[in-house]
Amino acid sequence: MLINHDTRCALDAVVDLLNAGPADLAGLQGFVERHGISGVGALHEHDLTAVHELRARFGQVFDAGSDEAAAELLNALVAGAGTTPRLTDHDGYDWHVHYFAPGASLAEHLAADGGMALAFLLVGGERQRLRRCAAPDCGRAFVDLSRNRSRRYCDGRTCGNRLHVAAYRARRREAAD
Repeated sequence: MLINHDTRCALDAVVDLLNAGPADLAGLQGFVERHGISGVGALHEHDLTAVHELRARFGQVFDAGSDEAAAELLNALVAGAGTTPRLTDHDGYDWHVHYFAPGASLAEHLAADGGMALAFLLVGGERQRLRRCAAPDCGRAFVDLSRNRSRRYCDGRTCGNRLHVAAYRARRREAAD
């Protein structure tokens, strides 16, 4: 499946929101800057509350038991964001599509762009790429963009490596006994 730059950026923002959602306004501002989210204006406590609610809704999409359940959640998410697709070429980027309405709040912006990015995966028959880390003590979200859809851990250098080392040590202990 070919995932364009804008979809990838929206998926990255969704995953970051799920895994390290901002706890305060400074964190929310950092999130906006880290993901290059434009046109959101000054942020307030109601933005933080709305983004926390959106975070829970994105989590439901990742944890949906079927494509039908995910589609229902995404339809509600995108409709609630007042989706208004429009072409734009701002800030030195080539033409691309924004799905949020002009003047949208940060939560509406994220719901529209993130919801559409997740919808593209579902429409492409790739919803199984939305995963939770297989490490028993982790559960962080990630999008498996590996060619063969084999990624199991949120980060192979931390969770994956930790579990592989633990399995190796367990085998060594078993062989020694």
